[in-house]
Amino acid sequence: MSQAHGDQLAVRSAGWRKSSHSNPSGDCVEVAALPDGRVGMRNSRHRSGAVLIFTGAEMAALVRGIKDDEFGSLSS
Repeated sequence: MSQAHGDQLAVRSAGWRKSSHSNPSGDCVEVAALPDGRVGMRNSRHRSGAVLIFTGAEMAALVRGIKDDEFGSLSS
């Protein structure tokens, strides 16, 4: 099985979840734990669309940056 095919299977069978802070209009992302410690992220409105796949270290760096408000200027 190719890596791409394995990723597709992992993404389809993943347990997707979104934040309790998601807004009511559905403008949010969903995340899911994938094999080998990776994390998938997708647009909750387009569940069959593209999925970004991060390593655990990449996701941890993103979460740290969000908590430290490094991206605050992007949300206005």
